[in-house]
Amino acid sequence: MGDPPTVAGEKEEEPMTQQRTAGGLDFGALRRAIEGRDAEALVGFYADDAQMVTVNKNATPSSPQVLRGKQEIARYLRDVCGREMTHRVEDGVVGEGRVAFVEACEYPDGVKVLGAATLEVEGGKISRQVNVEAWDE
Repeated sequence: MGDPPTVAGEKEEEPMTQQRTAGGLDFGALRRAIEGRDAEALVGFYADDAQMVTVNKNATPSSPQVLRGKQEIARYLRDVCGREMTHRVEDGVVGEGRVAFVEACEYPDGVKVLGAATLEVEGGKISRQVNVEAWDE
């Protein structure tokens, strides 16, 4: 069955840096790349044939945004990381072949974005990511 999921506290940096999924993903390094807006580091976490599915106000569950392949995902990550905003990873859960977390973001004008992400991990790389997002208007 594997080890039970581990809850990654938002203020406990050291234990989180040592948490990996059974698939070999370093969650601490992923968190640092997200919070540091390091697009190139983030791209390195994805498998070549990865898929990213996003549901939000503009991409409904019936018609989600689907990015296929590392190149499409890289364009998206470079755009997001290039925006002047903060990113904070909270409530991380690391399990066998899966990672889930909440990402809280804020633009300089105070507009907030909240996203929940679930990652499937194979061979140390993200093979599929599902995001659900909401933001202030």
